[in-house]
Amino acid sequence: MESSRRVALGMSGGVDSSVAAVLLQRAGYEVVGVTCVFHNDEATERDIESAQAVCQTLGIDHAVADCSQQFDARVVQPFVKAYAAGLTPSPCVGCNATCKVPALLEVADQLGCEKVATGHYARVAQLTDTGRYVIKSGLDQHKDQSYMLALLSQDQISRLLLPLGAMTKADTRLVAHDCGLAVADAAESQDVCFISGDYRDFLKSRGIHDEPGNIVTMAGETVGRHSGLFGYTVGQRKGIGVAGPEPYYVVEKRAATQELVIGTAQDARIGSVYVDGLTWQAFPRLEGTRECMVKLRYRSRGVACIITPRRSDFDCKNPVGECGVDVMLRTPQPTTAPGQYAVFYEGSTVLGGGTIKEVKQA
Repeated sequence: MESSRRVALGMSGGVDSSVAAVLLQRAGYEVVGVTCVFHNDEATERDIESAQAVCQTLGIDHAVADCSQQFDARVVQPFVKAYAAGLTPSPCVGCNATCKVPALLEVADQLGCEKVATGHYARVAQLTDTGRYVIKSGLDQHKDQSYMLALLSQDQISRLLLPLGAMTKADTRLVAHDCGLAVADAAESQDVCFISGDYRDFLKSRGIHDEPGNIVTMAGETVGRHSGLFGYTVGQRKGIGVAGPEPYYVVEKRAATQELVIGTAQDARIGSVYVDGLTWQAFPRLEGTRECMVKLRYRSRGVACIITPRRSDFDCKNPVGECGVDVMLRTPQPTTAPGQYAVFYEGSTVLGGGTIKEVKQA
């Protein structure tokens, strides 16, 4: 079979990637199931066994690739360093662009596969006017994972197939049951795959021992002590340990002074963010002010915004358009943390995304 009909499918051993294999087969592709090993533990061994069993049931080849070193260098270490710097990182978005999809493409090249595929609930499209490749929202808004693929490059998207883009989770499980797959009722996977249990214990195991410091209000008044900044999340309300006339929220973490800044619900709303490290999908770079929608968290609703390149960034020569943008929100939103991702949309089309570096109160 020609290489254009041969697909390397990332298989985690779960129901989504298993049903993706079924759909690709039905579409006439020769499928090779690929389990990329990103961390070595008992759960990974179970995932490999599960993926092998599904491949055997479907009559397709299965390959295992050890990608643990790349994963540690590109995902885990940046995650730990970000927390050490007082940020609140979201590793999964960056992981897809810097590790998971590149690792799958590398295996695909070794196996003679032109295309790769994953079990994400999103779609791939090619814009008719420019020919650029973009990610679009999955048709099931409750399961849409386009946010997670917002940093993929043109080369990556051009080789990517997403068979579940028009499916609901219920549809996926029905297909799995109809095909007699043992994973039909498998539980959902956890968000951060390399952490089991409390993330704070994981950080301590990696040598991050945060120092106690003061809890201060927006006005600078010291109202308590905290045991370490990485134990708190911007936007957190419960567990702060400070009483007041109205509930307090974590508004900011100041790593330089070890201060945890708290405020009221009004203080914990933001009117704008600054985003850099951008990857644009719909165009090479942002040339000027643009109105669109932005998601500031994976599960959040999009909010109308105006994005403007910072004046000093108009001369940015980076080929993927990594120039910072100021994002003015049309309506104030619950605060988010530096280190999280902002993803921009027009309708169902992902324009691009980047890392939130600064937030400003409404």
